[in-house]
Amino acid sequence: FMLSPVLVSPIESSVLQSPVFTKQPGSIVFPVDSQEKNREVVFSCEAQGSPSPLYRWKLNGTAITPKSVSHYSLSGGNLRISHLDKDQDAGTYQCLAFNSFGTIVSREASLTFAYMENFKTHRRSSVSVREGQGVVLLCGPPSHSGDLTFSWIFNEYPSFVKQDTRRFISQETGNLYIAKVEPSDVGNYTCVVTNTVTKTRVQGPPTPLVLRSDGIMGEYEPKIEVQFPEIVHVAKGSTVKVECFALGNPVPSISWRRMDGIPFSRKVDVRKASGVLEIPYFQQEDTGTYECVAENSRGRNTVKGKLSFYAPPHLIEKPQDVQKPIDDSLVWECKATGKPKPSYRWMKNGENLESLEERIQVANGLLSISRLMLSDIGMYQCVAGNKHGEVYSNAELKVIAVAPDFSQNQLRSHTMVKEGGDVLMECRPKMSPWGGISWRKGSETLQEISILDNGNLRIQNATKPDAGLYTCVARNQFGVASSSGTLMVKEPTIITTPPSTLDVTVGESIVLPCQVTHDPSLELKFTWFFNEQLIHFGNHGGYFEKVGGQHSAGDIMIRNIQLRHAGKYTCAVQTKVDSISIAADLVVRGPPGPPTSIHVEEISDTTASLSWRPGPDNHSPVTTYTIQARTPFSLGWQAVTTVPEVVGGRRLTATVIDLSPWVEYEFRVLASNAIGTGEPSKPSKQARTKETSPKVTPANVSGGGGSRSELVITWEPVPEELQNGGGFGYVVAFRPYGATGWMQAAVPSSEASKYVFKNESIQPFSPFQVKVGVYNNEGEGPFGPVITIYSAEEEPGRAPTRIRAKSLSASEIEVSWKALPWNTSKRRVLGYELRYWEKREKEEAASVQRTVGNQTSAIIRGVRGSNTYYVTVRAYNTAGAGLPSVTVNVTTKKPPPSQPPAKVMWNTLNSKIILNWEQVKALENESEVTGYKVLYKRNRHSRPSVMETNTTSVELSLPMDEEYFIQIKPFGEGGEGSSSRQITIPRIPGPNAIGSATKVSTLSALSTIALSFTARTSL
Repeated sequence: FMLSPVLVSPIESSVLQSPVFTKQPGSIVFPVDSQEKNREVVFSCEAQGSPSPLYRWKLNGTAITPKSVSHYSLSGGNLRISHLDKDQDAGTYQCLAFNSFGTIVSREASLTFAYMENFKTHRRSSVSVREGQGVVLLCGPPSHSGDLTFSWIFNEYPSFVKQDTRRFISQETGNLYIAKVEPSDVGNYTCVVTNTVTKTRVQGPPTPLVLRSDGIMGEYEPKIEVQFPEIVHVAKGSTVKVECFALGNPVPSISWRRMDGIPFSRKVDVRKASGVLEIPYFQQEDTGTYECVAENSRGRNTVKGKLSFYAPPHLIEKPQDVQKPIDDSLVWECKATGKPKPSYRWMKNGENLESLEERIQVANGLLSISRLMLSDIGMYQCVAGNKHGEVYSNAELKVIAVAPDFSQNQLRSHTMVKEGGDVLMECRPKMSPWGGISWRKGSETLQEISILDNGNLRIQNATKPDAGLYTCVARNQFGVASSSGTLMVKEPTIITTPPSTLDVTVGESIVLPCQVTHDPSLELKFTWFFNEQLIHFGNHGGYFEKVGGQHSAGDIMIRNIQLRHAGKYTCAVQTKVDSISIAADLVVRGPPGPPTSIHVEEISDTTASLSWRPGPDNHSPVTTYTIQARTPFSLGWQAVTTVPEVVGGRRLTATVIDLSPWVEYEFRVLASNAIGTGEPSKPSKQARTKETSPKVTPANVSGGGGSRSELVITWEPVPEELQNGGGFGYVVAFRPYGATGWMQAAVPSSEASKYVFKNESIQPFSPFQVKVGVYNNEGEGPFGPVITIYSAEEEPGRAPTRIRAKSLSASEIEVSWKALPWNTSKRRVLGYELRYWEKREKEEAASVQRTVGNQTSAIIRGVRGSNTYYVTVRAYNTAGAGLPSVTVNVTTKKPPPSQPPAKVMWNTLNSKIILNWEQVKALENESEVTGYKVLYKRNRHSRPSVMETNTTSVELSLPMDEEYFIQIKPFGEGGEGSSSRQITIPRIPGPNAIGSATKVSTLSALSTIALSFTARTSL
């Protein structure tokens, strides 16, 4: 009996679904180990579907049936095989999953057993060779299954033979090759074989290698003993290794090459090649014939072999699930790549599909079934295969048989068409097979000429009488059904505004009209396009605005039109039955666009010839061109003079004149027309005018001062843009006043602004005539005007006399002296210099204060109170300060009181403000208080008025609507002391108020200012 299928866990879905594999079995290689008793494997298989799929399995194409004590069991779709038997269980397995939709078959999975037996023989005879001869030691691996690796032990473990150019171990045969035997090679050799699957290792019997005593082998040409097959089949993407080794004396070298001459790709490491050529990730381009060359001094030998590319099948086109009506046709195509080219077979519900009926045709990857029947329902699989493998694809076929049904696709209840238009009334019932379709209007059956092949009804050039109730009737062998809908014929929409071309100027506004007539029962929708792009009103910077006020008007206004608004405007009008549009071309006239291709054709020291190409005239001819220039020294672009003076709109050349020599210029051109001046062109490339001799002399030539016997001459340097060339410098000419000949000196720096002539013969404060000229690489320029400059003068020769110093306060000292003659010969007096320092300081640390002119006194401020100061006075001029006067000393007064007036109180009585404060007492080191100053002002930013009093109170009368700020300061002979806190007296709404410096109350408004009898005012 068949193995009972097991139901997998149900899919939580109400949607029915055919089976689809989510996990398929993979091949298994099981290592045989006689020590393990419970040997088992599990093949995985899992599918999803609704209803949940059931499973069964095949071994070598035959359904698995259990024995009396079965060692097969199913868990879900997984097949567990216990107590493995390599003779009974080895083979190819496939999983079948099925539900009510059909059956699908998994890919093939093989179960093979890996093992390795021991060597049969226990002894091997010795191998005797001459020194210099080559030798091959055979391994002869025992019976096995699974891949092997080989190594050789030399004499005793763990001394393994190391491979090099002289010794080689073939991983194909296991044999050991020694190209040229040396005395050190004598010994016992044991072949070690390892099974890569079972990990077991066995050793063969030792083979003794001995040297013959009858002489040494002479040299001989290479003899290739290890060679690869004539054709090696390599899978795509795998790594292939081919072996080649030769015996010979001397030891041969091994090299590789492709016979087509193509060099090896980078993935092939030729340095490792020697006896093995390894090509990883084998691709189609690696196929070809390869040659191994063994060569020594006695000759060479070669062997060739071909690497052939193969690839298992890979599906590139798969059949898809389909649902077909009964009696319809089905065509499925399946395509796959592979080498060799894959063949195809089709399966239905897990069994090979045979073309037993004429209506079912299988040709390569193409399956066609005509006149579909319900028995054709099921799961189909396309299997593409070559000798390197197979791939499966699944598809479900559903065949539908249904009576006509309009429940899902009723006719539209209302269909509208414009008068004279065409309309298509769709009839799309669900039925299988497709049957007949007929139409009637009211009770009248319509002619078939209006019914299309798909059953839809077309009415052309509709008229009012075509309106009415239409019914579609569908029938097949399973039944009849109908559906009805009403056709309404509407008046067409017509645009009454004719097409036009409009012409406007930049900055203007314009209305684009769009007036229509239409069926009054239909709503209109107006849409506007600009150059075929939809206009979004409210965007576009607010230029576009809808102004069509009536139902049949879609006018728009474009405000403040710009050049970019020129183009094609389309008004599209749409109703539920038709759509129509009209276009208007808008031409915008504006200032010209920027000229292009500005070139400096020729340039001299003061002129430049320009050419340009016109830009767009924006529908108004260019009348004039304006040229502007810019230099590194100009403030932006400046208009320039041209020849001709006015450049007409037809000219494309002009000469710019009055340029500065040796200056880099950029030029640009602006075009103007009747509307205005357009944007400027891009600047030309920089061009430098030619050099010429300078024309501009330095400005503000002056001088004087300096040290004894010097004539100092200064000037403002000539700006770079006026130097007219490189190598710019100055020529300074001078002579004593009244002399005839000029002395000259060159100053070779364009940035120089001073020249000093020193000569012991120069008398102090002597007049000289001076002029400054210019030069550059092109020659000398002019001299500037002649001016008179005096040489350096001498310091004043006398000291001031009658020096007096008096302390005015704690911080001020007044110094007076008798003046020297104001201008004595060559020792002028420009003013006086006061030097003062504290008694405890040195004179070198003195502070300096200067006066200007013929003053005879000065006040030194900022000194400290109760300190003694020393003071001297000197006259000075441009040569420096003269002799000092005698030193006088003065002691400053005590500092003013440091304590501010305290407990300042104020109150109002009968429209008067009375201020009172405590007497300020001076400290021991402070000057006595002799009075007080009361400062008041009407706002924070006005200048205060000052009143002085020698008492501690004052009465005021003030305007009633003002706010006042008041401070009180004590003073004495040391100056003004610290001020009280500022008192703010706000506007006074009532007759009486009281306050203090720390508390403010409301005051009554007062009208005038009055002082007590003991107060005096200083404003």
